[in-house]
Formats: sequence, C-alpha cells, structure tokens
Amino acid sequence: MINRKQMRVAAIHDLSGFGRCSLAVIMPVLSAMGIQCCPVPTAVLSTHTGGFEDIAIKDLTDYIAPALAQYKKLGIGFDSVYSGFLASAEQIDHCLEFFSAYKDSLKVVDPVMGDHGKPYRTYTPELCKRMGELVNVADVITPNLTEAAILLGEKYPPQLTAAEVRSWLARLCERVKVAVITGVPLAEGVIANVGCDREKGGFWRVDCDYVPASYPGTGDIFASVLTGGLLSGDSLPIAMDRATMFTQIAIKNTYSYGLEPRNGVLFEPSLGWLISGNAPCGFKKL
Repeated sequence: MINRKQMRVAAIHDLSGFGRCSLAVIMPVLSAMGIQCCPVPTAVLSTHTGGFEDIAIKDLTDYIAPALAQYKKLGIGFDSVYSGFLASAEQIDHCLEFFSAYKDSLKVVDPVMGDHGKPYRTYTPELCKRMGELVNVADVITPNLTEAAILLGEKYPPQLTAAEVRSWLARLCERVKVAVITGVPLAEGVIANVGCDREKGGFWRVDCDYVPASYPGTGDIFASVLTGGLLSGDSLPIAMDRATMFTQIAIKNTYSYGLEPRNGVLFEPSLGWLISGNAPCGFKKL
C-alpha cells in the first residue's frame, strides 16, 4: 500500500457489542491499515440480530445530525464518508447530509438491503428506493448480488455469465465511479468478487475459495479493506484482491476452529497481514 498521510474516515454504521460485525470490525480493520476511523453509530446493540434473542438496542438516529454539526464547527475533515446498514429513511437523510457536507471525500456506500435473494425484513420497497438515492451520490458501492439485483430492478439470478456481470457492472457505473459486487456465482462454476472502475476503465474479478459456512460481518470486513486500500493508493483490482484475501483468511481461520457462525469471523489474529501492507495478485480481467 502507498499511504502518504494518515487518512480519516467517518463510518456511519451500527455497533454490535458481540458478534463481530459493523463498527466492531470496521474500526480495527481500518486502524490496522493506518487509517483513522471516526465512528458515527446509528444504533448500539448488545449483539447483532442474526440468531440472538433478547437483544438490547439503543437507536441513535438523533445523534447523527448533532455529531455532523460539531465536526463542521470544529473544521474536522474526512477523506472518506462510509455508510452501511441504515434502519430508516431518516438515517438515509442524515447520510445524505454527511455526503453533502464533505463533497470532496470518497463517498462509499455499502447498500445493505438483503442477502440470498431476499431483502431484509426491515427493508420495505420505500426504504430500498431511498437507498437508491444514497447510491446515486456515492463514488464507490459494494453491494452483494442480492443488493445489486435490487438496485438494478433485476430478478435474483442463480448465476451470471461473464458478459452478464459486465453488463450489470456497467449499469451500476452509470450511477457511481466504482462498483464492486461481492459473492457472484459465475456460470463457469466459481464464486467471485467483481468490479468496474468507470473512470480508469476495466472490469475485474477475484475468485473466492469456497467454504461451506456463512458468517456475519464478512461484507463489512471486505468493504472496509476495499475502502482502506483505495484511500491508500491501491488501484481497484489491487484493493479488491487485498479485501478478498483478508476476508478469506478470516473465514478460513474461523471454519478451521469450528467456531459458531453467529459469533462472527476470527479476524483479530490476522490483522498483522493488513499491517504488513502485502497484497497478492489474484485478480483477473473479467
């Protein structure tokens, strides 16, 4: 990585105390990459919502606007504003205000709306439409295949050909500079993370090793490493490669120890890999 100065990111996400997702993984990942992460929590939860009961939740929607007001008053700048799961239209409005306040920052949107072909229960058609508004002002988006289908108004496909993937990415890049779709099953029988850079050109893919398990927080880890890489000077394929490799390392560690999936991925022992700045070269032209 080329990191000429310490970057600063405003991360607008929820914070789960247990379960390794959202800000609980975003903050250490960006810190390991030499980037200051300033959390803007949208809610605080005792655990994430996947497989736990009796969750303690504190909504922090009313916190976001005053936080932005203080940052503006103090003249605090951000090299990137990075948003994730948002629980209401009001929170989307607050994100739009953040993006407007920091027009020159790298605006990253992880449009968390659903998975496995279905929107999350809280994501109504109206909320999905509002997420589309946020995407329209972003520079970089990192949807999974379900979210890409929602944004494009397409049916969730069991697999895509390389030509279809290029078409989806090109259509997304009519709205943003960089689009990366994660977890795409390709017709040739592999799963890949795929991306397109509208300004610099090129369609890219990084194939993923299959692990028969699903863990929360992996999308947050991928998007955080991708964001950190782009801020540090990585090209898109290098940033995708770095993000894919680190996410795979964490997943394989977790699976090898047979840890309970709802506890999230065992990423902490591998943070040194990010600190080293090394990146593999597993990307390919799509």
